[in-house]
Amino acid sequence: MLSFTLSQIAQLLGGIIEGGSPQASVHALCKIEEGHEGGLSFLANPKYTPYIYQTKASAVIVSQDFKPEHPLQTALIRVPDPYEAFARLLAFYNEYTLPKPGISPLASIAPDAKIGKDVYIGPYAVIAEGVQIGDGCRIYPHCYIGNLSSLKENCVIYPGVIIYAHTRIGKNCILQAGAVIGADGFGFAPNNGSYEKIPQIGNVVLEDNVEIGANTCIDKATMGSTVIQEGTKLDNLIQIGHNVVVGKNTVMAAQVGIAGSTKIGENCMFGGQVGIAGHSTIAKGVKLAAQSGAPGSIRKENAVLLGSPPIDPGTFSRASVHFKNFDNIVKRLAEVEKELARLKEEKDKA
Repeated sequence: MLSFTLSQIAQLLGGIIEGGSPQASVHALCKIEEGHEGGLSFLANPKYTPYIYQTKASAVIVSQDFKPEHPLQTALIRVPDPYEAFARLLAFYNEYTLPKPGISPLASIAPDAKIGKDVYIGPYAVIAEGVQIGDGCRIYPHCYIGNLSSLKENCVIYPGVIIYAHTRIGKNCILQAGAVIGADGFGFAPNNGSYEKIPQIGNVVLEDNVEIGANTCIDKATMGSTVIQEGTKLDNLIQIGHNVVVGKNTVMAAQVGIAGSTKIGENCMFGGQVGIAGHSTIAKGVKLAAQSGAPGSIRKENAVLLGSPPIDPGTFSRASVHFKNFDNIVKRLAEVEKELARLKEEKDKA
């Protein structure tokens, strides 16, 4: 169990202790509404202020200008920005608990694999022939890294990740548990009523500072490379098809599906369950709301769209109102048509 004194934490954050002993210790980080003895929390959002008067946390990080309106049962650590300070503390805590460098005797590593300095490789990880692992990488148990793949410095590969042969991964990439990088693209040719598999001989390239969510799949290219460019962040359960290129600093929420050979511009944002048809081009800065479906290219940069096919939010909202009334509109239209038919019949008789 980790344990730090309030003095150590205040020194780390550049804060000032108030209402508690500098030698008092904390051993866990907690939410303010779930505070407990030995816990350290923070207060940044004003709507959580009532909790500070009842929390059992041993200490709470607050802003320098926080003024209590009632007696407190917890110590305070005053900092300029409590949210930023707590985020920094989380990063420090995470770093402190990471596995130490070293290679498990239960790992399987090819004789010609090149392993950098300060690397951690966990039990039952498999490092195939010709693989290159950069300095400071962490490869957790039960990972597979295929032939001639390469990881640059400070990558984190969580348990159960599968990286197929010839994959290239840049610096500071994070692959969450169960991600599959470089499986065959979905390529089949019709052949006399059946389907013949098209060989997929390309690879996947992840540039620097990319994060891939748990159980996300990125297919290798038929030829060439499927590319996830620098700074892109993909959530869990995303499917990226073969030969797709995703531009820099693009973010996608869970269950997005990008069909093959699509080009996504930089700084795009896709909500959950967005779908993009194959061979499309999406301009840079495009924002697609959850469950939007693009059957073709979107050429307008920085467009904000939703729906399937995606349209601007104002039009979508107005159309939604009409859609809710669509059944009544159809009934009224049927009545109008019936009345017109009656009037026509009377005219014909006259």
